[in-house]
Amino acid sequence: MHDWIDYYDSTHTIYASKLHRDLHFQLIANDIIGYISSPDAVVLDYACGEALSAANVAEACGKLILAEPAPGVRGRLIARFAPNTKIRVRSLDELRQMAEKSVDLVVMNSVAQYMTPDELDAAFAVIKRLLRPGGRLVVGDILRPEVGMPRDVLALLRFAFKHGFLRDALIGLVSTALSDYRQLRTRVGLQRYGEKAMIAKLATAGFTASRAQVNIGHNPWRMTFVARPALSMPSRRQVAEG
Repeated sequence: MHDWIDYYDSTHTIYASKLHRDLHFQLIANDIIGYISSPDAVVLDYACGEALSAANVAEACGKLILAEPAPGVRGRLIARFAPNTKIRVRSLDELRQMAEKSVDLVVMNSVAQYMTPDELDAAFAVIKRLLRPGGRLVVGDILRPEVGMPRDVLALLRFAFKHGFLRDALIGLVSTALSDYRQLRTRVGLQRYGEKAMIAKLATAGFTASRAQVNIGHNPWRMTFVARPALSMPSRRQVAEG
């Protein structure tokens, strides 16, 4: 994951324009709000990125924790949301120091593809410790093995056409094809999970999970899963047989 952290901490060109970037974060924030079950809920956005619309999420809950591994991004988050008393910014390491069973909702959106399977297991373990018994983990934007980059491109172009930045999106796609992102994606790769594989991975981590009907964000060909801490930790044999 460190290569991807360094990339997102750099001056990258992953967004086609300022409008694309702003709409991206607005849409994600609205989708996260849809999972908040109480105005008093404690919400954790795991590896949140720039989280430009986090203030909207904070308005819908009691406390919002933005956890971000990239130090440069984290510094910008601290500066941006310093006046907001409902938002706290943390590193991923600091999550291990938080009290057990102190969080109602954890959202991990567009993160799993950048982590090795072992890194994702470790993240699930930290999250499970933090979640209250009735809490939920939402894992969004999971890449499917059978869906390739052309669908990602199509999803972006549809999003761009709908919101009026199609020309910028087309230019951005050319820039991305020649960028460090494309080279990094080719060299490091992205992790992909089928529906059964992700549900089994979450079960091994101590969650009961199901696929949501709609993915977080603009890409309908990716998947979102909603998981709850299981009452008891299943054995690997039980997971395999299930």
